[in-house]
Amino acid sequence: MLLKFTLLFFLVVCAAAAVRMKDLLGAVIMLCAYSLAMTLTWTLLNAVDVALTEAAVGAGIVTVLLIAALGRTGSAEDDSPQEQEAGAMAAARRALPLLAVLATGALLVYGTLDMPDYNDPAAPANLHVAATYITGSVPETGVVNFVTSILAAYRGFDTFGETAVIFTAAVCAGLILAGRERK
Repeated sequence: MLLKFTLLFFLVVCAAAAVRMKDLLGAVIMLCAYSLAMTLTWTLLNAVDVALTEAAVGAGIVTVLLIAALGRTGSAEDDSPQEQEAGAMAAARRALPLLAVLATGALLVYGTLDMPDYNDPAAPANLHVAATYITGSVPETGVVNFVTSILAAYRGFDTFGETAVIFTAAVCAGLILAGRERK
């Protein structure tokens, strides 16, 4: 439990540091550290397939694409003179998004209060869905591995959709990065 709370604290620190940094390369590195911590978190929660995706996409592809984008732009955020003069007004404008984020977070926490405990054997998902997958997986799909049968047979369209979205994003990012040189 202590490790999970430590990782959660590290995630919050990485996210806050990435948002506050003026050095864009440092922000990219902090986002990569965030993704690696999320990979560990998913692994601790026994969601190894999600952890593998987070490691490949979050820490791998996204980091490479952001560093490639930094190669085509500057590596530091510039403050325009108008932004420097409007400091008090900018602080007032930041209050509304902060309030929206805090309200959304409070609603999400409130929504989780009614959920069953983690690993509760009496949870509805463990009573109905899991039993159906475990008992019906091999006869219905002919695949011995439960995870493979769920991803390929029961959630086949969902997995295909996720793969299509990732492929489309990779092609678009490649086209953007391979675009014409800056003038």
